[in-house]
Amino acid sequence: MGLYAERVRPRLLDATLRGPALAQARRRACAGLAGDVLEIGYGSGLNQPWLPAAVRGVWAVEPSAAALRLARERRAASAVPVTIAGDDAQRLRLPDARFDAALSTWTLCGIPDPVAALREVARVLRPGAALHLLEHGLAPDERTARWQRRGNRLNLRLAGCVLDRDVPALLAEAGFTAVQLRTYVEAGTSRVSGYTYEGRALVAR
Repeated sequence: MGLYAERVRPRLLDATLRGPALAQARRRACAGLAGDVLEIGYGSGLNQPWLPAAVRGVWAVEPSAAALRLARERRAASAVPVTIAGDDAQRLRLPDARFDAALSTWTLCGIPDPVAALREVARVLRPGAALHLLEHGLAPDERTARWQRRGNRLNLRLAGCVLDRDVPALLAEAGFTAVQLRTYVEAGTSRVSGYTYEGRALVAR
């Protein structure tokens, strides 16, 4: 990774992925988590304050060393212990059926092969376990989707993610079922950058 991606972007994301509306969305995404939880795209630990007391521990997958350094204070202030469990969600070095739940917030947009990552998440979840997710992605109207496609190159360079990931299709292809998603436009954003999928998906087995 270059200097911008390695040092600047993690700080930019830490600053921009906060705020009252995003905090409440994170709280909703974390609600109901319990036991041992896998979090892909742990980032700078912005979900850590919202983890329920029923969570025994978080196994964090995060490629950015800078983001993990930014997370230190949040980890130290939390009663939930965090284990760094790898840097690539597409190839998890974790046993099958290991976790009680998984968490992904604004992560799938930045993974080169999100289906591979979701299949790995499904593999390490116990039967009936849920993936809690909060992701931006493909808007349903073609006009917005067209602008998302046009903006992908710039957004990938600046924020490290694409705008038009079809979240329900990715989940289905990776083997998740019983998907419960609500969609909305994130407050203070446009449909191009802020069309949001929030909810849970179960492993199909």
